[in-house]
Amino acid sequence: MGRVVQRRVVITGIGVTAPGGIGKEAFWNLLSEGRTATRRISTFDPSPFRSQVAAEVDFDAAALGLGPQDIRRMDRAAQFATVTAREAAKDSGLDFSQLDPHRVGVTIGTAVGATMSLDEEYRVVSDSGRHHLVDDTYAIPHLYDFLVPSSFTREVAWEVGAEGPCVVVSTGCTSGLDAVGYAADLVREGSADVMVAGATDAPISPITIACFDAIKATTPRTDDPETAARPFDGTRNGFVLGEGSAMFVLEDLDSARRRGAYVYAEISGYATRSNAFHMTGLRPDGREMAEAIRVALDESKLSPEDVDYVNAHGSGTKQNDRHETAAFKRSLGDHAYRVPISSIKSMVGHSLGAVGSIEIAACALAMKHNVVPPTANLHTADPECDLDYVPLTAREVQTDTVLTVGSGFGGFQSAMVLTCSDRVTK
Repeated sequence: MGRVVQRRVVITGIGVTAPGGIGKEAFWNLLSEGRTATRRISTFDPSPFRSQVAAEVDFDAAALGLGPQDIRRMDRAAQFATVTAREAAKDSGLDFSQLDPHRVGVTIGTAVGATMSLDEEYRVVSDSGRHHLVDDTYAIPHLYDFLVPSSFTREVAWEVGAEGPCVVVSTGCTSGLDAVGYAADLVREGSADVMVAGATDAPISPITIACFDAIKATTPRTDDPETAARPFDGTRNGFVLGEGSAMFVLEDLDSARRRGAYVYAEISGYATRSNAFHMTGLRPDGREMAEAIRVALDESKLSPEDVDYVNAHGSGTKQNDRHETAAFKRSLGDHAYRVPISSIKSMVGHSLGAVGSIEIAACALAMKHNVVPPTANLHTADPECDLDYVPLTAREVQTDTVLTVGSGFGGFQSAMVLTCSDRVTK
């Protein structure tokens, strides 16, 4: 038998729902201008909590085309995913009604599922926690959908008419990277022709804030919310929670070329590893992330010197930023000191499982515009984070090869390489 030729997988559609604006254009404007979307939490009174700031999405579901029944049925994260998938599908130029539905699939990453709706509905059925034995007669008919994150994939599959592989990926804060990586593998191996892939999370609820307060992972800096997220800065003291979604249309390069589609980027390499070490702890040498980077570059048939920009996980915790700095040095060698690296979490917060996909969108748009977004609020150098973290201001850089990485509680470490293909001007 001859060698099986695997297809090259490209991104032809992007949708983004993120703090600071709805749609990929508003998202890119925020990043390229170095603005932050962090503010005091507005969806509930955060006064009892240690951390009281977050990067929220100004989201009007009705204005974005969701009907009353959609809004009643879907958690906020599912609403994000549906609206964002619509944008990605339209952006791709594909007529999904003309595709073989059995060859179209969906993968969605999420870390915490329908947390907001579960939190709200528990307050209803327990009478604000007064009753240990809850009264289910007060539950809405769609409560089960809030329990199972697979409902997110179902909603997006219904939206685009997908009857192929439909999967939820939940690997903590690397979910958004892993969902897109898995979808790319399905297209590459021929299990699907088109995948709608990405991630969504809407975790800004009292239970989530309490969870991160308990382990002191989020910042207690409440006096100036816009400067609270400070990745790689010497004064950082925890991450800022965020929310949002990014979705993509993936297809093989030959198909995209035949129909004259604009190609944002090729997904040329992806790898994920686990440290099998600790739920929240990270080894200081960054070995597991470095290994994921090495394998992703090997799959891309590229060397460290080929990387033009690195989108860092950059959560803004002291442990993560030091671990990540060590991983870049270990995997990229001397090139780690020359390549620009930045964290967009400084501007849009950390939306848990969604952020990996939001960062893929940032990378693809950076490649389109040849502009590297900055790390906002980076004023004070940390001697242990001594790489070029692009402080404060975006930078014009020819970005033909971009590396994006993620790190998640549980020891998950993922890396993806995006490269330029032949493009059709859009």
